[in-house]
Amino acid sequence: MDDNAQDQDQHQHQEHGSEAAAAGYRIDIGRDATGPVIAGHHNVVVDAHHGSTVTLLMEPQRPRPVRREHIGLPPRRRPAPLGRESELATLAEALRGGEPVELWGPPGIGKSTLLRHAALTLEPGPDGVVFLSATHREAGDLAQEIFEACYEAAGYAPSGPELRRLMAGLRVTVYIDNAELTTEELRDLMDAVPDASFVFAGRERALPGESVALELAGLDRGAGVQLLSREAGIPTPASDGPAGELWKASAGHPLLLVRAAALTRRDGTGAGVLPAPGALADLVPLLLGQLDPDALGGLRLLATLSDAELAPVHVGALAGVPDPAGVCGRLAALGLAEATERGYRCTADAARVLRERHPVGFPVERLCDYFARWATRRTTRPEQIADHARALEIAAELAERAGRPDLAVSVAWAASPGLVRSLRFGSWGRVLHRGRIAARQSGDQQALAYFTHEEGIRKLLTGRRVLAGVLLGEAAVLWRQLGDTAGVQAAQGAQQYAPAQPSPPDPTLPAGDGGSGSAAATDAPHLPADGGTAYVPQDASASAATSTTPTSGPDAPGQLTAPPTSASTPTPTAPDHHGDVSPMSVDPGAGSGTAAGAGPDPAAALPTPTAQATAPPASAPPGADQLGSVGLSAGGGQGGAALTGAVAATAPGASAVTTFFVVVAVAVGFVIAAMAVTERSEPDGPSGAAGLSRSASPTRLPVIPVPSTTRTREPARPSPTPTALAGRWRTDRGGTAEFEQKSPGVYTLGIQVSKCGVQYTMEFTGSSGRYRSHDERFYDQECRLVGHVTSEISVSSGGSRALWTRTYPQVPGQECLTCDTTMSLTRIP
Repeated sequence: MDDNAQDQDQHQHQEHGSEAAAAGYRIDIGRDATGPVIAGHHNVVVDAHHGSTVTLLMEPQRPRPVRREHIGLPPRRRPAPLGRESELATLAEALRGGEPVELWGPPGIGKSTLLRHAALTLEPGPDGVVFLSATHREAGDLAQEIFEACYEAAGYAPSGPELRRLMAGLRVTVYIDNAELTTEELRDLMDAVPDASFVFAGRERALPGESVALELAGLDRGAGVQLLSREAGIPTPASDGPAGELWKASAGHPLLLVRAAALTRRDGTGAGVLPAPGALADLVPLLLGQLDPDALGGLRLLATLSDAELAPVHVGALAGVPDPAGVCGRLAALGLAEATERGYRCTADAARVLRERHPVGFPVERLCDYFARWATRRTTRPEQIADHARALEIAAELAERAGRPDLAVSVAWAASPGLVRSLRFGSWGRVLHRGRIAARQSGDQQALAYFTHEEGIRKLLTGRRVLAGVLLGEAAVLWRQLGDTAGVQAAQGAQQYAPAQPSPPDPTLPAGDGGSGSAAATDAPHLPADGGTAYVPQDASASAATSTTPTSGPDAPGQLTAPPTSASTPTPTAPDHHGDVSPMSVDPGAGSGTAAGAGPDPAAALPTPTAQATAPPASAPPGADQLGSVGLSAGGGQGGAALTGAVAATAPGASAVTTFFVVVAVAVGFVIAAMAVTERSEPDGPSGAAGLSRSASPTRLPVIPVPSTTRTREPARPSPTPTALAGRWRTDRGGTAEFEQKSPGVYTLGIQVSKCGVQYTMEFTGSSGRYRSHDERFYDQECRLVGHVTSEISVSSGGSRALWTRTYPQVPGQECLTCDTTMSLTRIP
């Protein structure tokens, strides 16, 4: 389908779509989303309603890919770079030597321009050339794209070993633009195509000592003046005149020179007049002031979608631009947007200035309605959905921030079938994760079952068999409670290809009857209770059927924990394996930890037996009670938390041990979520306990002391500025946090990691309701710092609510089980 057909199809459904969205109807799958794909030795029949099904293919049934006679996937042609002759020669020499090459430098310095030119002009590898963009793509997705460029094998994603076998001996030159990948990811990608030559372009070096490094700096004077002349459409000016001064002020930065050229005006004689060097600091505002309504509308759309790429057809349909390709091309010529292989995206600095001028972004309802209907259209191909996976992900995230998780569910559900059929499992996983969070926030039980099921399928297809079994077991329980027999059969059918798991709790059995749901039957390890981040090794599937996964504790996948109010009518929570964990609190008279939290839990209506977060029984393996614990406080010591880690354990009769690693600290989302802070205006009770209660059992859970709190009401605090961050906030996990204003636009939050003896302060900066920090820390079980988390808090226009979003660092060789990426905050008056 071409772009014009997509545009016409969109307009035919736009009016009906808006009405349906307003009425709260679910987006139906318009095309036949049921279809097979093959991943490794698994045949997957994609089902957009009840969850996909999986069968095993024997060796004779598996595809036999045919290598293409000519391998050629070059980039689109762009104007040739100026003044890069020496860099191009160095690159060509490095490729002849067979070593990987890294082009690196700041944004706008010309990396993409040089990389495209090299891919088009340098001698290709003996078997051909492949050019790809790695923007928001995992190494596995990139390896699949290289495979598809080299082989005829529609609908097939080979397993890792099979991919290496097929790619061995292929001498292609692979150019990867925007390669913001970790060192391990780049190595994995090169290992997947062992005989290829790689050229990576990114902001920083990721392979020091393993590659030929080529750092790009600003253009020299002659090339800079020539670029000004070409972009401004004027005769080449003297290099010692105003053009030379402008080059000097810009340090030869190509993007600045392009923007300066766009501001060239004509004098009375028709000669071009370049802007003064002092105008460089205000280039973006000056250029925005020159945009016509169509261009401004298109740029606002691109800025709303942040760093996502968008094809012109979608810009036209959403922004109402009659000539979207021309508008996008003009924005790129002005240096306000970047042309990519998949479309256009707004430059980061232009998006920042535009948001300051127009705080209200593109309507999220229109975005989600459009993308959900486009993704489910019969004429929309899976590869088109994969190309726009980032835009779909951001649209869903914006819907959550706007308090419309139902819209995020619609987008994620609509995109999921196409993404799995595109075989881009990394992009599929991000959208599924966003959908699971939204399903829980909106209380959509069917969506939660679907996303949990599909994530289990994804784990199975990517070799995470242990986690696949856990997720599929949980999905089977959710489908059964919904009365969806087809969903139950699909989940159980796929679960047979994962390692054996302990049986899920039987909803028909009362709590404590000695059945599978009784607390006495649980001897698997406890995952961290809010505040720990559990990681499982990515090769956990190697433990085969004797391996086990956590099936008890408040965060255990597949374990639904009931509150202590009534054994006959329990109301469970459905844990999110990416980390939407429930805070632990203790009834002083109960003697056991139970799930508690503020805000509605979408799984609260699911019947299930009571399960207790208790210490491991005496028969548990050695070390099963050695839980790593961390105490944290926030808001200048106003509260505390006891966080438990995770340890290795096995199910009864198992001979192998699966180890779970814990990142102790902390993403502040976990810090706050885990806080069992006593409300000073309430009496003692479950919400006032700080940590897990002690038990008389010799294998009791360890308790870490937390800062004491008083239960007297504090003096009234002055009300903070409604849209600022300062003040006390309650989280949707039942905790509190207090931000203090350090200076205008700067806010701090104190953190304490008791286990590691670490105290530090997070600092958020920003204005107009948006605040960012890069100070959150991750520590492993040995208290080694393994990375930092990027946090962003968006405060609503009324100042009473906020959304905390986090981006977690990659931990090589491990996969995060409980990374919570979003958390809602409500201001405490």
